[in-house]
Amino acid sequence: MNKNASKEQYLQQKLEELKTICQEKGMRLTQQRIEIYKEVASSCEHPDAETVYEAVKHKLPTVSIDTVYRTLASLEELNMIFRVDNQLPKARFDADKTPHHHFLCVQCNEVYDIFLEDSEKINIPKNASKFGEIKDLNLQIRGICNKCLKGKNNK
Repeated sequence: MNKNASKEQYLQQKLEELKTICQEKGMRLTQQRIEIYKEVASSCEHPDAETVYEAVKHKLPTVSIDTVYRTLASLEELNMIFRVDNQLPKARFDADKTPHHHFLCVQCNEVYDIFLEDSEKINIPKNASKFGEIKDLNLQIRGICNKCLKGKNNK
């Protein structure tokens, strides 16, 4: 199977999941919701709302930036996407709910996925549960990415 086919299968699976969740919650599965979700789910870039808007408006010229913001918020409430980090200048979104972490470049604000091997699994500290129910663990590593480091060395 080629890479494009598996990516398309992944996207179809994510869209089926969205359809199911919308039905369960009594929400309409609008073309805008589908296209906005597809844009986040198919991107490895962790797009912000403006990037999603720019991509979606080519397919749906009548979509507004307000619709994109509201739809991203509703997708977040449905747990179909999540915000990568609230300390970035703009909220960035990720639809990949498989366990992974992020490397955030403090210079260019690029976000990279980090997938751990089973042997590298990070355990939640045992005493963390005294504060409440644990939902997940999200490690964010901040640093300077290789692209920025290369640019710095070339100056």
